Amino acid sequence: MPNDIRVPSFAPLKAALSGALFDDVFARGRYATDASIYQMMPHAVVVPESLADVEATLDFARREGLAVLPRGGGTSQCGQTVNNAIVMDTSRHLNRILELDVEQRRCLVEPGIVLDELNRQLKPHGLWFPVDVSTSSRATIGGMAGNNSCGGRSIRYGMMRDNVTAIDAIMSDGSKARFGDTGTVTPTGMLADLQPQLLEMGTRHSQDILDGFPTVLRRVGGYNVDALMPDAMALRPGGKTGDGINLAHLLVGSEGTLAYSTAIELKLWPLPAKKLMGICHFPTFYKAMDAAQHLVTLDPVAVELVDDTMIALGRSIPIFRKTIEEAVQGNPAALLVVEFAEDDMAENHRRLKQLHAMMADLGFGWDKGGEWCGGVVDAIDPAMQGRVAEMRKSGLNIMMSMKSEAKPVSFLEDCAVELKDLAEYTDGLTRIFDKHGAKGTWYAHASVGCLHVRPVLDMKQQDGADTMRAISEEAFALVRSYGGSHSGEHGDGIVRSEFNDTMFGPVLPGLFRQVKAMFDPAGMFNPGK
Repeated sequence: MPNDIRVPSFAPLKAALSGALFDDVFARGRYATDASIYQMMPHAVVVPESLADVEATLDFARREGLAVLPRGGGTSQCGQTVNNAIVMDTSRHLNRILELDVEQRRCLVEPGIVLDELNRQLKPHGLWFPVDVSTSSRATIGGMAGNNSCGGRSIRYGMMRDNVTAIDAIMSDGSKARFGDTGTVTPTGMLADLQPQLLEMGTRHSQDILDGFPTVLRRVGGYNVDALMPDAMALRPGGKTGDGINLAHLLVGSEGTLAYSTAIELKLWPLPAKKLMGICHFPTFYKAMDAAQHLVTLDPVAVELVDDTMIALGRSIPIFRKTIEEAVQGNPAALLVVEFAEDDMAENHRRLKQLHAMMADLGFGWDKGGEWCGGVVDAIDPAMQGRVAEMRKSGLNIMMSMKSEAKPVSFLEDCAVELKDLAEYTDGLTRIFDKHGAKGTWYAHASVGCLHVRPVLDMKQQDGADTMRAISEEAFALVRSYGGSHSGEHGDGIVRSEFNDTMFGPVLPGLFRQVKAMFDPAGMFNPGK
């Protein structure tokens, strides 16, 4: 393991770089944390200005036996972007659009470009990249690809994996390769030797892969070895027979552990010009979760959950108080924000009308009392839609505004189950929380059965950490009993990698280890993730 040896002087590397290198305690401390609960002190921080700086850093790390960690905005929830390694911050300089093909709706970008900045540059062309994560103001495309991010509209647009068409990368031996469609891209360098082995693995273990992975859309745990199966692209949403194999999808979700991505080719989409929202109110959380499977039949682009904890906290925050007043009627236990964004505005209105009718058919009404009081508040005005979307996007910040030592903790952040099981799964999870004296906060992507649920724990106390461990083990067992995914959006990192053996059965974890050993035999790239 590269981290088991002494750290050498960084003076030779600093002299070789055009960009900056920091090895003082203050700078290293800034990069010792991310958006998770973990802290790991890096050996040094490199801010490369060019690809030559990246190559020089990788050469130095390889020669000195040190680990390397590519990093963007540090928004990872599971500790993917902290390590005892040389951290390379790509967000400062490696953040350009290298190519843009408006007609073919594709672009090639450097890994450090921030999602909001990318979409700002695409907007004049009527295009956008729709993997709309809530951290879009700081999340980089490289980090999103490494994490296989999803966002709130994956029911319509898919995940990063479905929107990355190629990746240019530097391998652990220093050679360069393009990962893409195996039918059109000729492998080079180290990849030329690995590709036949990878494809043979996919063929030989096709049934093991199908048996081991959950069938839900939101599954980002482990390596995407299903991308190695014959005609793997046919199994993706919207895929068809003959679509072939795209090796870029093996790097997507690999959390910087296999290679260093220097450029990422993206599939772009027309920018939605028109949309409507219906804010569905529910008297109980269970009923909201049970209704989700019915609401998605109207083909919305998103169905986002807001629970009563978020509503109560939002009411106490001045910038969200007006939004709550206009969007929330009474004191619901949960909201489902249903968004329609078809090109034909008349179609959006038709579906909004169907949403009202469906809520009534499910038994809800404003004039009904008790457990059936509910209905739909329309968000027709674009300004109101923007305020509602911003409040939902700020869900994590709102939840973390709790004025207590105990805070919502990310470790069950994004488990996913099939929609038909969502109500029973969340009910079972609530019982686990109750058993351990914890309250859960809930929000996010009801459309795909992937909820951001955070037990409220005091992690400054040992019993908080002990409760986290106990809840983790019971909750992941519950997820597996429903055939769900223990990692539906935020990856493995430190918090969930240890559970891969339990969640994926006897064969897949062995394949994951084989892939890592093939790509990175010395363990240089982000070890331990």
